[in-house]
Amino acid sequence: MEAPVEEEKEPSLMDKSIPLPTLSPAVPPYVTLSLTVVYTVFYSLLFLFVYVQLWLVLRYRHKRLSYQTVFLFLCLLWSALRTVLFSFYFRNFVTANTLGPFPFWLLYCFPVCLQFFTLCLMNLYFAQVVFKAKSKYAPELLRYRLPLYLLFLFISLVFLVVNLVCALLVRMSSAEAHTIVLVRVAINDTLFVLCAISLSLCLYKIAKMSLANIYLESKGTSVCQVTVIGAIVILLYASRACYNLVVLGLSNKSINSFDYDWYNVSDQVNPHTS
Repeated sequence: MEAPVEEEKEPSLMDKSIPLPTLSPAVPPYVTLSLTVVYTVFYSLLFLFVYVQLWLVLRYRHKRLSYQTVFLFLCLLWSALRTVLFSFYFRNFVTANTLGPFPFWLLYCFPVCLQFFTLCLMNLYFAQVVFKAKSKYAPELLRYRLPLYLLFLFISLVFLVVNLVCALLVRMSSAEAHTIVLVRVAINDTLFVLCAISLSLCLYKIAKMSLANIYLESKGTSVCQVTVIGAIVILLYASRACYNLVVLGLSNKSINSFDYDWYNVSDQVNPHTS
């Protein structure tokens, strides 16, 4: 007896709708695990380093409330939240990507707010350097310091409220996630870029002022170091804006996001996991 001839199955509509493989699925699991370990170790070491710096401030009785201590505290809180977030990925990244409204905002959105607060703090510090250097010849400039502080406080509150409201809308309402994420990313990146530009202007003025150079040297730094730090910060936030826009542009296409199975932790710009 002849064996029955098996009929070839025609590809179903479901098979036809599956997108072509991309770079993300082709990444081996050990690469994902290795990168997760690297990120977790990096954030943990950063947390320990900043913690030691704050402990030294208390140990040697330096000024407790200053630009330096506030900056260190923001870095400490940011690194702690990032360490907790990436430690989730050792067990189940699905759970980490489907948190409740408040844990979602705290682990994903609040670190972005902390980064913006740090950028605003750097603006205020270098603006103060400019004011102190110019006040010797123009004392009337000192009256603009309080309005400048209030301006950056207002901008920081706007940034915080926008991110909090958008995170709650994504988690607790039936609104279209892509539109909410688009609005939030547009506001976030606009404020980041504007603050980076203002920081670059402050650094440019400092580089042109001899009194500012003397003030910075008295604080243990130099104009060259300040310029390098400012350039790195500006490049980081410019690349951040480009990354977020690219991810949003690809979110409606049949292309997997390049996040190694993590949530897009740059600015939570992947609406499919929101």
